[in-house]
Amino acid sequence: MSQYKCVTELEKWLDSFLNFEKKPEKNIFWLDTVQFFCRKLGNPETFCPSVHIAGSKGKGSVSAMLSSILEESGAKTGLYTSPHIIDFIERIGTAHSCFSEEIYEKAAQELKSCVNSTKTDQLPGQRPVTWFELVTIYAFLCFRQAKNNFSVFETGLGGRLDATNVLTPELCILMPIELEHTQFLGSTLAQIAAEKAGIIKENTPVISARQENEAEKIFEEKAMEKNAPFYKIEQLVDRLSIEYISRCIKNNTLSENLSSKTFSLKENQPSTFQHFKMKTQISGKLFKKPVCAELQLLGKIQAENAAIAACAAKLLLPQLDEEIIASGLEKAFMPGRFETISDRIILDGAHTVNSIKFTMNTFNTLFPQKKAHLLFACASDKDMTAIAELLKNRFEKIILTKPGSVKHSDINALKLAFDSAGLTYTAIEDYRTAIRKALENAEKEDAVLLATGSFYLVAEIKKELSLNMHQTW
Repeated sequence: MSQYKCVTELEKWLDSFLNFEKKPEKNIFWLDTVQFFCRKLGNPETFCPSVHIAGSKGKGSVSAMLSSILEESGAKTGLYTSPHIIDFIERIGTAHSCFSEEIYEKAAQELKSCVNSTKTDQLPGQRPVTWFELVTIYAFLCFRQAKNNFSVFETGLGGRLDATNVLTPELCILMPIELEHTQFLGSTLAQIAAEKAGIIKENTPVISARQENEAEKIFEEKAMEKNAPFYKIEQLVDRLSIEYISRCIKNNTLSENLSSKTFSLKENQPSTFQHFKMKTQISGKLFKKPVCAELQLLGKIQAENAAIAACAAKLLLPQLDEEIIASGLEKAFMPGRFETISDRIILDGAHTVNSIKFTMNTFNTLFPQKKAHLLFACASDKDMTAIAELLKNRFEKIILTKPGSVKHSDINALKLAFDSAGLTYTAIEDYRTAIRKALENAEKEDAVLLATGSFYLVAEIKKELSLNMHQTW
């Protein structure tokens, strides 16, 4: 339930439409339905300049960082991401907050009036409208109501046929590609990259994160076809200098440990992670001087995300001062990205093989000697076998469960994957029971609990914690 009554009512209305997030189906992705409603509504998607971001991982972090920088520059900036953790309006707002209730209410009235007055035989192909299509249109309407100067959009699934792809952006960003959603996007990196590359528009600059050669080739070919300037992040950024800060506050005593490392984006070197903040310096051809920021989001991958966001901001606003970029990066935050709830609970929505790899790297660096427990759940389309291998030899207790009631999951397949990896676990199908058991175990045994595998699991844990504030978490 949302903090705003009008949004709760909108959610109830939206629930009557086909929701891919709750019930994945093939052959329900089309752009003409969104285009149809956008025309009827006066093309709200063109109200302000936009940035469009696709990829397998890092979309949300880069979206948050870039929108935070643009907002710091004085531009009123809308941010559209998914999924939400607790409140639906997390999907549609600004880098740091939601809009006023009046904006959400007026946009909801516009949307419902337009859709309710449209007969099925008027729709393209007489196809039913989907939940995500309507939510995307709602974001367009909210941003127009808010009179934004910029908007940053993260794709939902894929890119080519994603509802957000009716945008004509000022800039496209392509994040790293992995084998994901293979039953919908294709079974090879090249096929998936081709779907993501569908957001590249004619003469529109593109920034690409570091990619596997197979994906990079597809992106370069598509950019050439569209006459779109193509920038590899490793060509724009010469060096990233990172200083990790570990702070432990206990009994009013603050201790701090520092370590530093400089690496080139062209290298694939191991890195270390520390707790709470990460000082980062970004230098490259777009900057007059290094961007020096202390990030809330941790890890080498987040440093690279910051570099992408900083370069994107410079391409959009070439005269933007590096101090403003740094300030925007420092304020950027996304829930569920190695989020430290306490010294005992870490929540991370990592759900791809590489994302889990980064999460485990961070976890092992922050808690090298600490007793560790794992609560894990994932959607049924994830590479459970590969993920299970990454979780070996670290956790004294493991609980497997489902990632809530929204995403389709297969706990039997998950058990087989963990069996294959030789992991000992307890499987609890009821996720609420599993969450409570995992929290109780961690407290009783003075262990740090890592809950990962799905943003939907993160959401359910946050709900559980909010209902049990009397516990010492």
